[in-house]
Amino acid sequence: MRSTRTALVVAWLVAPAVTSAQAAKQAGAPKSDAKTWATPYGAAARVRDPYAAPDGKIWFVGQEGNFVANLDPQTGAFKQFKIDEGTNPHDLVIDKQGTVWFTGNRNGRIVKLDPATGKLTNYMMPDPSVRDPHTMIFDEHGDAWFTAQTAGQVGRLMRATGQIRLWKMPKDSRPYGIKLDSKGRPYFDLFGTNKIGTIDPKTGEFREYTLPNDRARPRRIEIGDDNTVWYGDYTRGFLGKLNTQTGAVEEFSMPSGGISLPYGMATDDRGFIWVAETGVQPNRLVAFDPRAKKFVENIPVPADGPNTIRHMQWDQKTRQIWFGADANQIGRIRVAPAQVVP
Repeated sequence: MRSTRTALVVAWLVAPAVTSAQAAKQAGAPKSDAKTWATPYGAAARVRDPYAAPDGKIWFVGQEGNFVANLDPQTGAFKQFKIDEGTNPHDLVIDKQGTVWFTGNRNGRIVKLDPATGKLTNYMMPDPSVRDPHTMIFDEHGDAWFTAQTAGQVGRLMRATGQIRLWKMPKDSRPYGIKLDSKGRPYFDLFGTNKIGTIDPKTGEFREYTLPNDRARPRRIEIGDDNTVWYGDYTRGFLGKLNTQTGAVEEFSMPSGGISLPYGMATDDRGFIWVAETGVQPNRLVAFDPRAKKFVENIPVPADGPNTIRHMQWDQKTRQIWFGADANQIGRIRVAPAQVVP
């Protein structure tokens, strides 16, 4: 079922940018640097999951504040959009046309927002028990794949028809992060288990890979240049690599070890895997070089209070990684050699 309503643009707000300390205490200067903007919405809003639009605006959600907003990095101006009460958006994605899409994490829907008019289009879950669409990604056909953690399902929204198909996952599996490989096949963490799942987009067949350690709990996921799957083992403090052809797994201890709680992840155009260590304060964004098989960058992200970087997005146009944080921040890592500085 699909319905529409009109949203209202409610505010323009401006906040100063804050530049972080630019490296951990280690030999040599860092290759990349972090910068954050304090939002005007407060830590209780839980701003998260920013995404760079083609026009340079950075869109994000306020999960607990129940809104969608954007930041102009050039001016520091924020613009907020009202959405349906009780949506509590979790994840936000911008499609190739510049349209904003977000998951309704408390009311069972995928929502499209026209940034020019504020018009909302709701795509409802065909199963009313699936109330928590979680993380979303678009494939090359414009269809959206998404996870629903508590409901234990993975879904696909067919853009041409508006229809949604759901796949029920094994009991207590808690599907979480999701990414596509170069062939358009979705891979997702089954966070409640030591498994990673995938669905064949042509046949609809589900397959799971079991990680060798029973305690492993993969939370976010990235796809390497060779279609290998990288994951952060949240409970054990490892970065893992899964060869989907052979099922072989290789693990690398995070710089902060067992307390690191690896969470948000992104991959830059050098093939480096970036991971947020959220078990340390301030959170650290660390980069792993798959060729050298070692961590090569370690950047703290100062915050006014405890922080958790849950999700990150690589913006190829500006060569920056964008992240949101519980401590009322939208931030970016400018990956060296930097070409564009906001």
